[in-house]
Amino acid sequence: MECRPGCAACCTVISISSPLPGMPAGKPAGVPCVNLTAELTCSIHGAPGYPDVCRNFRATRDFCGGTNEEAREIIGRLERLTREP
Repeated sequence: MECRPGCAACCTVISISSPLPGMPAGKPAGVPCVNLTAELTCSIHGAPGYPDVCRNFRATRDFCGGTNEEAREIIGRLERLTREP
């Protein structure tokens, strides 16, 4: 499965605890990554320094569903279920 244009659920909904370019402390859930463009694409995708956590994420129907809204719902649910107390 390829990423859907205009989705960016993985770049906004989830928290990322590892450092990201421009976000050395990681990214809290619900905060868009600073590398996300106005077109909702990654400005550093594939570039040197592209984080492993992003490189290793694979868009699948299990995570991304059939629509951008469904992706936000599924990934948001997973974020809530894995949040540390």
